[in-house]
Amino acid sequence: MRVLLVNMPWSPIDLPSLALGILKRSVDERVPGAEAEVLHANLEFTDWITARAEFTGDDYEYYSLSSYFMGCGDWVFSSALYDDPHWREEEFTAVMRGKLKKSRMAMTHALHQVVPEFVDEIARRIVAHAPDVVGFTSTFQQNAAALAAARRVKQLAPHIVTVMGGANCDGAQGAAVHRNFPFVDHVVRGEGEAAFPQLLTALTEGSDLAEVPGLCHRGPDGESVANAMATRPLPPAAILPPDYSGYFERLAASAARHWVEPKLVVEGARGCWWGEKHHCTFCGLNGSFMEFRSKSPDTFYEEIIELARRHRVLDMYVVDNILDMGYLTTVLPRIIDSEYDLRLHIEIKANMRRQQLRTLADAGMIYVQPGIESLNHRVLDLMDKGVSGCQNVRMLRDGAETGLSVAWNYLHGFPGETAQDYDPVIAQIPALEHLDPPVDLSARIAIERFSPYFERPELGFTGLRPEEHYRFTYDLPEEELYDLAYVFEAPARGIGEPTVTALNDALTAWKKHHADARLTHTDLGDRIVLVSRRRAFEWRTTELADPFELVAFRLLDQPHSVAALTRKAAGKAPGAARDEAAVQRLLDRWVSLGIVFTDGGQYVHIAPAAVNEDLLRLDFMRHTHGARSAPAEPAPAEPVHA
Repeated sequence: MRVLLVNMPWSPIDLPSLALGILKRSVDERVPGAEAEVLHANLEFTDWITARAEFTGDDYEYYSLSSYFMGCGDWVFSSALYDDPHWREEEFTAVMRGKLKKSRMAMTHALHQVVPEFVDEIARRIVAHAPDVVGFTSTFQQNAAALAAARRVKQLAPHIVTVMGGANCDGAQGAAVHRNFPFVDHVVRGEGEAAFPQLLTALTEGSDLAEVPGLCHRGPDGESVANAMATRPLPPAAILPPDYSGYFERLAASAARHWVEPKLVVEGARGCWWGEKHHCTFCGLNGSFMEFRSKSPDTFYEEIIELARRHRVLDMYVVDNILDMGYLTTVLPRIIDSEYDLRLHIEIKANMRRQQLRTLADAGMIYVQPGIESLNHRVLDLMDKGVSGCQNVRMLRDGAETGLSVAWNYLHGFPGETAQDYDPVIAQIPALEHLDPPVDLSARIAIERFSPYFERPELGFTGLRPEEHYRFTYDLPEEELYDLAYVFEAPARGIGEPTVTALNDALTAWKKHHADARLTHTDLGDRIVLVSRRRAFEWRTTELADPFELVAFRLLDQPHSVAALTRKAAGKAPGAARDEAAVQRLLDRWVSLGIVFTDGGQYVHIAPAAVNEDLLRLDFMRHTHGARSAPAEPAPAEPVHA
């Protein structure tokens, strides 16, 4: 049996498809007499379109990821799906007018008109390959392109079995795809490395398709039949390493090689150990299976090293929704000792401690996503995040100190939030400009399938409808779109536009001034020296020498309440103890100087330890001999001249 696995646009071009890499290996190793190949149609498209029009890597990224919540990438290929180069142009234009720049609108329309030709060409290549089965993966904005190619393949060669799977085919979504697009013979829902080989074996042997968990197939009269989903996720030992044969060679011959640095995709775990206990209210990740399971440390380490060795690529994207904390003492030390200079990207939880972050940095985890979505404790409680605003700020501080790039997003729109939750944070953002800003401006949350906000209307969202872009992309009734969609419209909740504007103005300034902002401290034992260069603060250097202040600042390495700080500091500096009122005055002053961040009655200092002492000395000497300096004494509220 010949199996061709197809990765259509708009799959990212700097990453091989993990899903198809795993499926290729599962077919080759688990289906007797079967052989799988992967067609990188996303790379084929980059070469096809750049030969016909001006098109860049930034353009590809826009349709692949940036426009996801507007559906631009899917609409582009709807013309091929419905064999109409002018498919619902008026509807698209009406909705997107005001959202897209004129040049982007023009490019989207131009792509929409020409992609049917590409789909026809790629379908003919698929047919010429003479597969028995062709499988399309569908994630993010691949759905319309995958459906369009499957439709054309079926027209050209009705005998070829067409199969779809991927994140866009989980649960009700996959059943809706199968019901509404009869040119798709089968839809694999859930984890495919077990179900897909079972399907191929059943097709070869003519056995009962009803035995394949989650599979959608056609009954005797052509009606869509959806098998029950698997009741348990795959154990980690059953999760195969990917086979990326051909991807790097194809990228090296593509125009896309000038746009991106390729990365390997590795997977150590599935599910979310936090989500098993506290499913974040807005999160739709993990689909059918939240249960956390991870590969053995030996297995994961060997996969990482083998992929790096085989493909001679050191950049790796770890797709785990959350880091298995056990890997900190098992996998990561072995990576450090391996002498492979890996550059890893991974998602973690924001309450990790500095030493744990140092381990990540030493192992090559240069880019982390700690799941920061707010800096206010009450909004974080509404999310069920399990962290506080001060913990998130501490993560940003410790990431800067350990050399990690911290990627995060600011979200708003949670039922029950108020302007009073945001105002104190907005006021303190100028003090944070030396730390990594969010990737973009604040965004109102999207209601995603599988999230608690989708599943539980009592949390605040009722009357959900599929996002508008589904309606101008697909020719389906509302009830079918509801099952097909992943993102939903809902009435706006939470803060109003004045607060959103104030927040985004502050975030814009943060992003603008971050590169030039600096705040560090160095602890010399008998004194602590702080150096600042931030536009909102006139002081440039200050020393803490008072015994109580030294103890208090060191304790504020971790978030503390006033009462806890007063009690602990008194225990460490009994001869210099102060009462809560005096400690409160000290903290208020430190907040005004931008040394400390406060949220929810807790305080944490925001000055990373200086990692370049020579630079600190230069700054200290320069500013103490000709600039303004903040006072070491707690009484004055404003900086004074040195």
